[in-house]
Amino acid sequence: MSFLISVVSFIVALGILVAVHEWGHFWVARRCGVKVERFSVGFGKALWRKTDKLGTEYVISAIPLGGYVRMLDERVDEVAEQDLPYAFNRQHVLKRIAIIAAGPIVNFLFAIFALFIMYLIGLQTVKPVVGSIEPDSILSQSNIPANAVLTQIGDRKVVDWEDVAYELMSFIGHDEMLVKWTDNDNHFEKSATVDLREWSFDPDKTTVLASLGLSPFRPKVLNVLGHVENGSAAQRIGFQANDKIVSLDGTSMENWEQIVGYVSSRPNQAVEVEVLRNDQVVTLNGTIGSKTEAQTTKGYMGFTPTLEPWPEGMMFVHQYGLGAAFSKGIDKTWRLMTLSIEMLGKLITGDVSVKNLSGPIAIAQGAGTSASMGLVYFLGFLALISVNLGIINLLPLPVLDGGHLLYYFIELFSGKPVPESVQEVGFKIGGVLLLLLMSIAIVNDIARL
Repeated sequence: MSFLISVVSFIVALGILVAVHEWGHFWVARRCGVKVERFSVGFGKALWRKTDKLGTEYVISAIPLGGYVRMLDERVDEVAEQDLPYAFNRQHVLKRIAIIAAGPIVNFLFAIFALFIMYLIGLQTVKPVVGSIEPDSILSQSNIPANAVLTQIGDRKVVDWEDVAYELMSFIGHDEMLVKWTDNDNHFEKSATVDLREWSFDPDKTTVLASLGLSPFRPKVLNVLGHVENGSAAQRIGFQANDKIVSLDGTSMENWEQIVGYVSSRPNQAVEVEVLRNDQVVTLNGTIGSKTEAQTTKGYMGFTPTLEPWPEGMMFVHQYGLGAAFSKGIDKTWRLMTLSIEMLGKLITGDVSVKNLSGPIAIAQGAGTSASMGLVYFLGFLALISVNLGIINLLPLPVLDGGHLLYYFIELFSGKPVPESVQEVGFKIGGVLLLLLMSIAIVNDIARL
């Protein structure tokens, strides 16, 4: 089911974002007097098609991995003499620049729209309250106490853990970082400059927070079960939701970590359990299940615990009126754009490893996870991917929009088009580089599975 949700969510997300991107090209092309022959979402066999009164064929195709707008162009097909004024290649260079730039620009506008709707609906989130800082970690030098509320990273304010994660990532490769915090009642504000020269972050092994030694505050995990998976070892043994685990094989269980440690070290072993159910002690017998991770077999039950309630005021909802939601959408989109550009720069300089590149598998997983969490989270995911799609398309690789724009700006300032032979070589080089980047991203995705 999880795989199916990921696949369907990926197709929906990709279909929306491709349609938005290509619509940008289409809309501006029409306004510039260019004849658009086809607007296709997907490739391959047409599943649905319709032709409008201006002769544009709208198509939804079988392979939902992209899309395109086909404009009348002498470089592609023979064009009748009466249609030459409507050919793309006959347009002034400024019109061609506008048509090509429209795709990425509409991606950014769509991100603003998606975030605007998200903030109108309301997004539940958590204040960035510190749970603990590991001794001898990067952040230990800051002396941030437990229960402090982070308020600023660098020169940007932070209000939840997503903000914190984004701003921390922006400091990869820097020598130092300013951190500000208050107590939970805003009685004071303190700051510290953290030395980052020894900071090492590997996203395959840890999170950006954990790499700095930072653990967010979380409510205490209780020994009371919140959910029992269907078909799991826990269900076969007889566990039920709201059971409190008292002991395993006669050993008293004081906390959830003790339960996890006991179970994980005993795969496929018999176990006797005492649980407190409706104020009565019930004895259960059965066999612990197992699952293999990283070639290691561990015990696995298939139940999840409940948590203590969050302290009052720690959880809040990002929900705003029309004006404020629109302003927040613009601000968040701008930050996503600048952060994406910063990360690309760090990739080029080597501050960020190519192991950080993600491909379609990671995107599908992200789509599935966000969709399963609800509409507002899926909207946030769409905004993030839309911004990244726009930024990537503006890279100066000839097979992307950015490569075409590079050629057209050269033409604009030199007064003559880039020779076809030079463009052809550029397309080949750009194609190889793009294929290489995609291959690295897919390999990274597979390695993370």
